[in-house]
Formats: sequence, structure tokens, C-alpha cells
Amino acid sequence: MSSEEMRSQASDDESDYDNNSDDEMEDVYDYYYNNANNDDTECDDNQEEDPEFFSYDLLSVEDVERLLNENVEALCKAIGVTPSRAKVMLHAHDWNVASIVEQHNQDPNALLVKTHIIPKRRTADVPCSRNFVCSVCMQRCHTDVISTLNCGHQFCSECWEMYFQVQIKVGISTTLECMGKDCETLVPEDFVLSKVTSPALRDKYQKYTFRDHVKSHPELRFCPGPNCPVIVRADTVEQKRVICKHCRTSFCFRCGIDYHAPTDCDIIKKWLTKCADDSETANYISAHTKDCPKCHVCIEKNGGCNHVQCTKCKHDFCWMCLGDWKTHGSEYYECSRYKENPNIANESAHAQAREALKKYLFYFERWENHAKSLKLEEETLKKILQRIEEKVMNNSGTWIDWQYLLNAAELLKKCRYTLQYTYPYAYYLEKGPRKELFENQQAQLEAELENLSWKVERAEITDRGDLENQMDIAEKRRLTLVRDFLHT
Repeated sequence: MSSEEMRSQASDDESDYDNNSDDEMEDVYDYYYNNANNDDTECDDNQEEDPEFFSYDLLSVEDVERLLNENVEALCKAIGVTPSRAKVMLHAHDWNVASIVEQHNQDPNALLVKTHIIPKRRTADVPCSRNFVCSVCMQRCHTDVISTLNCGHQFCSECWEMYFQVQIKVGISTTLECMGKDCETLVPEDFVLSKVTSPALRDKYQKYTFRDHVKSHPELRFCPGPNCPVIVRADTVEQKRVICKHCRTSFCFRCGIDYHAPTDCDIIKKWLTKCADDSETANYISAHTKDCPKCHVCIEKNGGCNHVQCTKCKHDFCWMCLGDWKTHGSEYYECSRYKENPNIANESAHAQAREALKKYLFYFERWENHAKSLKLEEETLKKILQRIEEKVMNNSGTWIDWQYLLNAAELLKKCRYTLQYTYPYAYYLEKGPRKELFENQQAQLEAELENLSWKVERAEITDRGDLENQMDIAEKRRLTLVRDFLHT
């Protein structure tokens, strides 16, 4: 083989190796982003023991339309109504066909009144004649262009269309009411579509009605991910985590916002509202740096771990309470427990207000710290991926050999996320034995999480056994806390 051929062969071999490395790294990213978060939908032997397990299906728009149409057809056959009227009834009764049939069998007229298909007091029909004047446009109308709803109110078709155009443009669909004064009679879908001639408006109206039908269905929930077409279906409405495989958004099925166990839906809404009201305080805390408690050099945290080592004097301390890290773990992370003033009830109103602000700042700072740590640990993940790539390229194992580091990074993220949402829970939890138990478990999880975070940021292949042992401990602490306090 000539020297030219040898160089060509070497170049081809190097190209093949680079392509293989790229393929392996693509596998790493695919595993982490597509598989690491799918614990809730995969079947395994530990589902019954997992307090966060939740069975659900991810549906397309076509799947949901088919499901809704099946309910409409079933109701039409059961009580002999038109599809448009069936949709009004189903929307008003949470798509419960059996309940509607039962009410219909008891009193059909009462059901129609309850769902605003007909009014309580029916308006007498106005006989149409050549001299009929529309009360909206005040124009004489021929009988061919006059339309009447079940309530008996009559208007010309042109006024109906203009009215529907205005309502649809502002997003109103299933709640469209009659134009008659103080009339709450709902306008059925077929009536609207018979008057609206614009294809764009007809399409918009049908999209809005579909949206309203999904929102009114207790088993359905739109994925809140940006521009995500997925609709989630579950048999029960629970405060459980859903992870969309399409956009990877994680959210609570019950309320639709970010998953927030162990804090319940009502409490997390109160907490988020309070944080929004105190946004200036939040901005101050978010931007705040701290001084090393030993050499007093200004430090800005650049990692998720609260175990901080000063780059100047090498002093190890806790970012939250600035305590010496050597003795920090012996007190079960007392810095995560707020110590209330036992005599605050006897203090002045000003002192009580100051104490209330102090308490809020204590919990908010820890909430915000974990939120910031989650973002910083995304940088840690990138470093881990770069480290794996370097090891693989240097023939120091394959990406499968380094998989445990990705597993550790994912568990760290999961524990950090859960711990963040323990602080709103603790803030609103009444003082007593249950709060003491919660704070003990919270402190234990915090301690194991920081140990895991410290080891993940410094992990090498020789640390695999120690790291996996720490992962097992941290996950058991997390599951224990969630199991004991979720939904209680």
C-alpha cells in the first residue's frame, strides 16, 4: 500500500471513529432526555410502592374528537336529542352520560332548564309576518330571514351573524347566549354554524368549542407545554405528575401547573401568588451574593450544591446558613427549619408583621435557592456529558459504562425538585407534631441531597459504588417524604 493510500485509509478510519463517537453521544442525549423521565408511564414491579405513580394516556386531537363524539352519539341514542343539544348537556354535566340520562328520566323539562337549553319562563313566540321588525337593526324583515331560538326570541339572520362574529372573535363559543334581554338560553352549535358564513370564523368557533369541551371533561387535560398538541387522559383526577413525551413538560394533572408534590394545588397557588406580590423582595434575594464567613471574600454560587468551598481560603461552609460544613450534618440541617419566636403573640402589631416577613423570607430564600440550583445543575449535566465524551474518545469505557453518572444527575434533579416544593408546604403547615415530623424528613432529604450533589460534581468511574449507594439513600428519603405527606 502506498503512502497516499495509507493516509487515505487513516483518514477514513478517523472519520469512522468520529462518526461512531457522535452516534454514541447522540444515544446519550436520547437516553437522558427521552427515557430518564418516563418512570410514570412504564410498568415495573415498584409501581404500587411508588406514591407518585399515575396511569394516564397521551392522546392526539383526533383521538379526543373520537372520544367526545362517542359520548355525543351515546346520549343521542339514550334520550333522543340532536347532537348539538347533546353537546350542550354533556358540557354542562362533565360529560357524564349516565347522570344526564337519569335526570332526563326523572324530569326532561327540568334538565333542559338546568342546562339553559330553554329558559325558566319561556317567552311567547312572536308570529312572523311581512311586517316583522327586527328589534336589533330595526329593519322590516321577510319571514325567510328570521330565526328563532328555543326561548322564542326572534331576530333577523344578518343580526344573528354579526352578533356571532363579535362573540367568536373574543373567544366565546359554548357559552354563547341568546341576544334577547336577560335571556340565558345557550345557542346550540348547529344554529351558530348555520348563520356564520366565514370559513375562518367557522373554523375558529369549532376550535374554541373543542377547547371548552376538553376543559369541561374531568378526564382530559391539555398539555401546558408551548404549542404542544397532546391531550392527557386519566381515569381519576389526582394531584399526580404527568410527563408529556412530546414536549417533555412535567405538570400536575389536577391543576395543570408545574408538578408540586408534596404541596397541594391550593397551597401552591397561594404561595405563587404571594411570591408574585413580593416580587421586589424576590428579585433582591435572587441577585444576592454572600461573603465567605472566614475570609469575607464575595462569593457567587455557581453550582447546585449548598456545600460551598471558598476558592480563596478553601473554607467549607453551608450556603444557606453560612455554618461550618464539618459540623453542619450533625444537626440534621437545622438551617432548613424555621425557628419561630415563641412569644410573638404578645408582641406589637409592628413586631408581628416584621416576624411574618422574616418567616416568609426564610422559606422563600430556600425555595429560590433550590430553583436556582436546578438551573445550575443543568450546567453540571453539560459538564458530565462533556466528560463522558472525553472518556469515550480516549477509549476509557463506552457511554454505557458511564450511564450511572447520567442516572445520578437525573436523580439529583428529581430530589432537588421535590425539595424545592417542600418549602411552600412547610410555610403553610400548622405548628405541631406533624410539622416536626415533616421538617425532620425534609432535613434528612436535604442532607442526603447535598451529599449526592457534592459527589456528582466530582464523580469519576472509581466512585461508582459510593455514588450509587448515595443515590439509593437519597431516593429512599425522597419517596418516604412524598409517601407520608402527599395528599395529606
